[in-house]
Amino acid sequence: MNKDLISIEQMLMIGSTGRNSGKTTLASALINKFKSDIKVIALKVTTIEHKNGKCQRGGEGCGVCTNLKENFELIEEVDCNRNKDTSLLLSAGADKVYWLKCLKGHLEEGINYFMSKVPSDALIICESNSLRNVVIPGYFVMIKNTEINSFKESASKVIDMADFIIENDFNKSLDMFVSNVEVEEDERNIKIKY
Repeated sequence: MNKDLISIEQMLMIGSTGRNSGKTTLASALINKFKSDIKVIALKVTTIEHKNGKCQRGGEGCGVCTNLKENFELIEEVDCNRNKDTSLLLSAGADKVYWLKCLKGHLEEGINYFMSKVPSDALIICESNSLRNVVIPGYFVMIKNTEINSFKESASKVIDMADFIIENDFNKSLDMFVSNVEVEEDERNIKIKY
């Protein structure tokens, strides 16, 4: 393991083996659990291979990959009434929600900028696979979609680093995971326990 990884103990990172696997559902459940006890910041990370490149998902895409002007862009979500993951995280009760769009080679730069905006006494609920290559979170949970045999490449690279893998009966596993996660505050530092 790379010794230059950034340690962020206050972050609970959620990865997944494929799209539409429940990352936002899990993140929303965790936000709902902790929002009345502690400040919660949500982060969705989209990693882009090449500036002005083609859509990573195929087809025309949504324009995220083609409209990145710099190495990264951090956008704060302010509208909880849209049908977007970031809006859903805000409506779940996060104090703030950010979307980090970042070129793959600049994840460290992007996450350092994000962390400069976040108070040290806030819990960070993060949706990302690729960020695990540059960050050691307080806890990393991977959602494994057992109905699809193929893994996203980003998931294949980090699944062995997961502290916990949710698979099979998603709702039962999600409920069990959420009920067992604890946040411990120690002199304004947050640690996640399972």
